Amino acid sequence: MAVGRSYLAMKRIYSAASLPEAHLLLHQLHEQGIRALVFNENAQGGVGELPFTHVYPEVWIDNPEDERRARRIVSEFENGSRTERNRQCSECGENNPATFEICWHCAAEFRSDNPDNT
Repeated sequence: MAVGRSYLAMKRIYSAASLPEAHLLLHQLHEQGIRALVFNENAQGGVGELPFTHVYPEVWIDNPEDERRARRIVSEFENGSRTERNRQCSECGENNPATFEICWHCAAEFRSDNPDNT
């Protein structure tokens, strides 16, 4: 069986508390051109049979050379919600957390060149 990547070279960079959290980080890594995967996506059903720390969703990067950039993105991800302010939607005026990419109220997309979207 031919596989396009060596799973032996992959590196775990994050254990998430939930699957949505893992996918939010995965999306941010992909936006920066870092190939990554989420492991243990379906393992939470094993809680009770397995230690809970073994079923956390994990984010793994494909290329160990991306580790420094990936760790910076993880750090920003972990600290971003505490340090960034809200952004106001220019379409409907609703306040959204700064980490949102679309307005939760009207689904308008926030432009990356204008973090306030005003």
